This record gives sequence, structure tokens and C-alpha cells, in this order.
Amino acid sequence: MQLFDRTLGQWLEHWAEVTPDKEYIVYSDRNLRFTWKQFNERVDDMAKGLLSIGVERGSHVGIWAANVPDWLTLLYACAKIGAIYVTVNTNYKQSELEYLCQNSDMHTLCITNGERDSDFVEMVYKMLPELKTSQRGHLESKRFPQMKNVIYIGQEKIRGMYNTPEILLMGKNVDDESLNETKKQVSCHDVVNMQYTSGTTGFPKGVMLSHHNIANNGYLTGEHMNFTADDKLCCCVPLFHCFGVVLASMNVLTHGCTQVMVERFDPLVVLASIHKERCTALYGVPTMFIAELNHPMFDMFDVSSLRTGIMAGSLCPVELMRSVQEKMHMRVTSVYGLTETSPGMTQTRIDDSFEARCNTVGYEFEFTEVKVVNPETGEECPVGVQGEICNRGYNNMKGYYKNPQATEEVIDKDGFVHSGDLGVKDEDGNYRITGRIKDMIIRGGENIYPREIEEFLYKLPGVKDVQVAGVPSPKYGEAVGAFIILHEGVDMEASDVREYCKDKIARYKIPKYIFFVKEFPMTGSGKIQKFKLKELSVKLCAEQGIEII
Repeated sequence: MQLFDRTLGQWLEHWAEVTPDKEYIVYSDRNLRFTWKQFNERVDDMAKGLLSIGVERGSHVGIWAANVPDWLTLLYACAKIGAIYVTVNTNYKQSELEYLCQNSDMHTLCITNGERDSDFVEMVYKMLPELKTSQRGHLESKRFPQMKNVIYIGQEKIRGMYNTPEILLMGKNVDDESLNETKKQVSCHDVVNMQYTSGTTGFPKGVMLSHHNIANNGYLTGEHMNFTADDKLCCCVPLFHCFGVVLASMNVLTHGCTQVMVERFDPLVVLASIHKERCTALYGVPTMFIAELNHPMFDMFDVSSLRTGIMAGSLCPVELMRSVQEKMHMRVTSVYGLTETSPGMTQTRIDDSFEARCNTVGYEFEFTEVKVVNPETGEECPVGVQGEICNRGYNNMKGYYKNPQATEEVIDKDGFVHSGDLGVKDEDGNYRITGRIKDMIIRGGENIYPREIEEFLYKLPGVKDVQVAGVPSPKYGEAVGAFIILHEGVDMEASDVREYCKDKIARYKIPKYIFFVKEFPMTGSGKIQKFKLKELSVKLCAEQGIEII
């Protein structure tokens, strides 16, 4: 195995030249298909179109969309011209969108019409009221001075915004020379992707990842599953997470195989896509595999073409692993890591035993060092002793955007990223994740930072104090639980809290379980014991007859 020094654009051009007529991206549900050559040409037109509206090397271009066909077109267009692609979670509400656009100094934002109960166009107009009266490309926003363009991904014409057909047409009218000159300036060590993560403290931070970081992490991920150009990967996980954009898309990009896309997770579309395209690999978080296996039409589809895949995002139950292996014919691997490590630092291999693939997260990626350290002393822990998982290697992020202090808190003087997760290394060299130093809640693969929700709920009239902690959930791994102390004489129902949260914070952050308590469990020194809140949640649910799902 080796590390490559190609940029994402060079990888794309490599396959467009070597296997021009091979299918690269397929949307089976609408029979939309791109060969490597066709897709590369579309990317070039998009790149030249972006150059013509003022996007240049180092510009921050946001993508706020589900897995639509041009999500990847825009990624590679940015990669070719040295722009930085900033992924925006499709669950974000108004305040979260505005925070990210401001913090990232976003120059251009690409959007679809929305998701579920969120109208992206209206939310963008609320953020940028000047759009309605601005000439396209000449936006002057008081609150967002860096923002110059909004691109609508689709055919519709929307006031103040370009749409993708216009950008592609503009690109066709630009000669290749300007693109070729720009491409020469791009290095594989440049930042290409910025993803926002809560990390260990406070508000989300922009994790800066280079071409070298993510392409090589995707390449090695595929190698651990014996990927070749003959594979077809069904990608139903969101591209705005590392799981989708790195472990899936970069794996395909570096192996020259086919990426079968699902725009929004739907177990029926996943099963139909596997059946129709004869997919060989499938990714998902445990809840996705559960939905597929339990779909009433599961037996109507032939999934015997599957051979491998990744289950990640939260701990994978043994029985689920067994069902997937027996009914979906897959030797599933697990990847452990952080956005800050591009993301994979350990992975089980396809040839590992069932026990190892079920109960561990495997061993370190090649060209990386993973160790378990005592969080108090910093000394490396012996085999079998719990400590903090740390990583050093090609996959470490370039840092947090405009936040050197937070970067220094996570990357130590020896270059190790501190995960904040607790784990042990066993005698076989495999790692097991045992808990978290930080209080992060992981709900079905979504990272939720309690402090952000606590600060939001503090503003609810009548709330005296609030703590947020994970409630053990068989379906999601963890669910959000809010423990609220009310001011004297205040009456409040759980429904009042949920109503207050509605449309103000992302749905996955809204507390599923709400408990009104008189006090919090404390240590002798007055620190709140979050782990005891988890235990308390189970007890309170039992007392109140609430079923935990």
C-alpha cells in the first residue's frame, strides 16, 4: 500500500483517461448515469463557470443539499480550481446556517429548495434580504460581507441567484486555458474540504481537510475491503458527513469503481438500487441496516451481489452484524475516527474474524500511529488498560479554521490528535471504544454537543437550570435527554419544551426525553455527574412508564 500525492481533480482526470466509458456515478431510481469522461467534462464546465462568477483559489464555497447529482460535480469543480468546499448539514435551522456562513467567511453558497420542514430558499432570503434586490454576482450584504453568490442547484430561476444550468453554460463559454492555469497552482496539501463539527467544546468549528488527507483515507478504507474497479458501492449516507464524502466517495474516486447514489435514505430505494445495479458494497449506520432488513419488501429483492461494506456512526450490535452477514451476504467492517482525522484512524479488515469485526473497531490505518494514553499523565497505557485514543499521521486535519487555540487544545506538541474518546487496545492489537471523556451524544451517527442545547434551553422562560445528556437508545445508540430544574411556581410540560425548540434548532437536537427534576447528581466538589444523568434517565422512564426507543 502507498500514499498518493494526487489532487482530487487529478484522480478524476486519471480515470477519465484510463476508463473513460466506465460508469462512475449512477442514480438508479431515475436512470441517471455518468461515465468518468462525461462527469469530468461536466466538472470542467462547472469549474470554469465558478471562475467566471469570481470563485478563485482559496474561496469558500458552501453546499447545502442532500445527495443530489451535482453535489459531487461542485465538489470536484472546487477541487480543480483550489476553492474550499464547505459542507452544511441539511438538518440545520436558521441560526445554525447563519453561524456557519459567518464563521467560514463563505463566498458562494449552493442550495437546493430544502428538506422536510425546511425551506432553504426562504431561509437564505431571511439571512440575505439584499438578494431580492441584488444583481446576481453583485451581492452586498451588511451581515455577511464575504458572501457574493448564491447558486440554486436545479432548473428553477430564483431572484438574486444563479442556477446550475447557467453556471454550466457560462463555463462552456470560457476557454480551457484559464482553468488549466488555475489547476497548476493546486497542491495535494491544500485544504479542499471544510466540515463543521462540535469537537470537544462549544460551538461548531471548521475542520480543514486537504486533498492528501481525504483521498488517501478513502483509498486505504477501500483497500481494507479489497476494493477494485469492478466494485459498485451503494452510497445512502449523507455526503455532508465524512462517512459519505470520504469513506464512500474518496474510496470510489481512488479505485475507479462505480458509486450508486441514493439522494435521501429510503430503505426501499436502497434495496431496489442494490438489486438493479448489482451493487457489491453498502454503507450505513446501524439504524439504516435495521430499516433495510425489516422492510416488508426485503425478500422481493436480490441482494446476493453484496460482499462487503461499512457500518459506522455508533456501536454496532452483534445480532445486527450477524443478520447483515446472513441475509445480506456482507462481511461488514467498522471504521472508527473523527472528522479531525479525515475521518478513519482504525478499521476492521474484511478478512478479520466475525468476533473482531463485531466487538472491536480494528487496528490503525497504515501510515498512522494510534495509541491509548492516560488522560491525566499523558503516558501510553499498556494493553487492556483504558485511556484516551490518540492519532498521528497523514490523516490529521490541517487545523480548525481561524481557531488556533482550539487546534492546540486537540493536537498536542508531538502531533497527536486527542479524540476525547476512551478505549482499550487488546492483545491482538485491535481497539475497543469504551466511552467518551467528552459528553458528546452520538445519535444515529449525528454528533450532538449538549452545551449547545443547554445554552438554547436556558433562554426558555421558567427554566432555572438545565443539563443535557445521552439516553441509551436501542435504535439510535443514544437519544437526547434534557433534565430541567424549573423556577419556583412555574408549571411546564414536555410538549412546551419541544414546541419552543421546533424550527429553531435541528430536529435531531430536540430532546426526545424531557425530565423535570429538583436537583442534579453532583460530585463532592460540586461538579455535575453526566454519567449519572444517563442512569437516572433509564430509572425515570421506567417510573413514568415511558418506553425508550
